[in-house]
Amino acid sequence: MTFIDFKKLLLDAEITLPKFANLIKVNEKNIQAYKKKEEVPNAIAVIAQCFATMQEHNIDYKELIKNLELQKKEKKGAGFSKKKKKEDK
Repeated sequence: MTFIDFKKLLLDAEITLPKFANLIKVNEKNIQAYKKKEEVPNAIAVIAQCFATMQEHNIDYKELIKNLELQKKEKKGAGFSKKKKKEDK
């Protein structure tokens, strides 16, 4: 699915891209990156299509998704450590 078609589905679902990303607990920057690729992954396309269809049928999909209590994945990179290493004396 093209990024443009994805954005149209979000309009049909009556949700903004930032709110979509927050609802499914995905980093908004990751979804914005698909704009450069000009297409979105199948899983994201399916979610957007389902949301648009549910909205069309007056199903409160936002509440259904919130009830799943999804957790946002934390980045586990090799960046700066949050904990200071203990110095040997």
